[in-house]
Amino acid sequence: MTGRRGMANICPVAGETILVVDDEPQILSVLSGYLGRDGYTIREASTVAEAVAIGRAHAPDLMILDISLPDGTGFDVFRLLSSQHPIPTIMLTARGEEIDRVVGLEMGADDYVTKPFSPREVAARVRAILRRRSAEEHDQTAAHVLRVRDLYLDREAHDVRMGGRSIALTPTEFRILAALAEHAGSVLTRAQLLDHLQDDGAIFERTLDRHITNLRKKVEPDGEHPFYVVTVYGVGYKMRRD
Repeated sequence: MTGRRGMANICPVAGETILVVDDEPQILSVLSGYLGRDGYTIREASTVAEAVAIGRAHAPDLMILDISLPDGTGFDVFRLLSSQHPIPTIMLTARGEEIDRVVGLEMGADDYVTKPFSPREVAARVRAILRRRSAEEHDQTAAHVLRVRDLYLDREAHDVRMGGRSIALTPTEFRILAALAEHAGSVLTRAQLLDHLQDDGAIFERTLDRHITNLRKKVEPDGEHPFYVVTVYGVGYKMRRD
C-alpha cells in the first residue's frame, strides 16, 4: 500500500491487470498481496470516481468490485467501464441478500463473493475466469484465422501472408483462397467454389479460371508444382494439407 491509494501499481510485472475496488484498506491490501504474488498487475481504488478514472486509463483485464462504495456502488463502476467493452468482473458484498447477486449477474458480472471471504478462493476464481476468457478469445481467433503450411489467412482482417510476407489479393481471390484453406485436403468442385463467390456478383466458370490463374501466380512459391491452388482435373481445385 502506498500513500496514494488508487494510483499504486502493486507488483509491477508483465501480465493481466486487475482493478480492485473496495473502501476498506485491509481488503485492498490482502487482495493486492495475493493477486500480486500470482503475477498480476494490481490497480486499487476506493470510490466509484477513482475506479472509473483508473479503469479508463489502464483498461483492466478483470475487475473485483465491492458493491457498497462511498459515492455509489460497484454496479455503477461496472456499468460505466463495461458499457462498450465487456470486462470480466467479480462482485464483492458484505450482504448476503439474493437481490445483489441477481442484479450483479443479470448486469453481466462473472462471479459473486460474499464477505468475509477467503482471499485464496478469490484468487482461484480470478484465475479460472481469466483462463476461460483466454480460451474463448483463442476460439474466436481460430474461427477466422486459417493456417496451412506457410500460409496465414485472417478472414476478419482480410489479411494474407505467406511466410510472413504480405500478399495483396482482390476480394474474389481472397474468397477463393479462404474456401480452399478452410477445406484444405479436400477437393472443391467448380460449382462449390462459385457458391463461395455468390456475393461477388456475376462470377462464371470462365472468369473463375482467370481468378484461379491470377491467385496461383501470387501465392505459389513454385508455379510448376502448385501446393495451395491445385487443379484436380475433371473435379475442381484443392489446397494440399501437408
